[in-house]
Amino acid sequence: MGNSTTIAVDLAKSVFEVAVSEVPGRVSERKRLNRAGLVPFFSNRPASVVVMEACGSAHHWGRELEKLGHEVRLLPPARTTKYRIGNKTDRADADAILEANRNEKIHPVPVKTIPQQTLSTVHYLRQAWMKTRTARLNALRGVMRELGVAIPVGAKVVLAKASEALAQGRVPEALQPLLLASMAEIRQLEENVKEGDLLLARLARSIPVARALQEIPGIGPLGSTALIAAVGDPNRFRSGRKMSAFLGLVPREFSSGDKRRLGSITKRGNTYVRMLVIHGGRAVLVAAHRRKNPDRLHRWALEVERRQGRNRAAVALANKIIRMAWAVWARGTRYDGALGENSVQTTARTTGAF
Repeated sequence: MGNSTTIAVDLAKSVFEVAVSEVPGRVSERKRLNRAGLVPFFSNRPASVVVMEACGSAHHWGRELEKLGHEVRLLPPARTTKYRIGNKTDRADADAILEANRNEKIHPVPVKTIPQQTLSTVHYLRQAWMKTRTARLNALRGVMRELGVAIPVGAKVVLAKASEALAQGRVPEALQPLLLASMAEIRQLEENVKEGDLLLARLARSIPVARALQEIPGIGPLGSTALIAAVGDPNRFRSGRKMSAFLGLVPREFSSGDKRRLGSITKRGNTYVRMLVIHGGRAVLVAAHRRKNPDRLHRWALEVERRQGRNRAAVALANKIIRMAWAVWARGTRYDGALGENSVQTTARTTGAF
């Protein structure tokens, strides 16, 4: 690090604990600031290394402090917690952040840009609406079942069957206003999800990287925009395998001495993006079965399915998809039907950090 002063900030909603370290392992100054006082405090200090946990509002404050010339490092909260000594207090948390920053094996989280957070927010809202819609549909099916109206599984049939039961008078009159309100809420949630899908589709068309990623089988507007929002800059990974490990798609290792054991995938990192990519792998597998003349990727997928089963083949495809996405994104290449990150066609470089 070029800067000798390191400042740890324990973020909160309204009160921030600040610990200044001029010498590694020793705190020379402490401050307790409110929201209004954080930026003035750092604007009056020389350029320093500012360390925070990658938690709520961290990216906002990271962007603000970078404007003032400071170097911002966001550390994963799960890593910094292990360095806390004693009870959990704001002061102990700030000291733990300072100690965790000294460990070079803890990789910082890049500060997200406004476009990245825009994509992340759209995905977050869409996923929240989807979860709420599922909960409301299940609740409606449960209530109707208690009244003797059995509705088959499937989101597309619930509202139709519930409306039919109401029209036939199979629901007590006292419950009808509430059930109609619940059904209206479900329709509104579905409209919200559609609006989110349309917005993501427009954003994907406007971002060159997203258009390039969508040429890879298994990646559509949802997958490309979610991956861009989560990764930001692919060049922070040395290879496609590193980016795949970032998303928890590589095997968990249990090795000792000359014995090497590989287990199931680690499932670390962004659960939402990993879910989208695995669903993309399942879509590729379905397409492989339907194609009369499968290409190299589809033949490989069918062979893995034959040996390992459908679920493992879908996960293996997800791993492969992320590796190809890294090659397309980091190297400025185009997908040409090849299998891995080392065998794609190089074109004019139009990709990079988002």
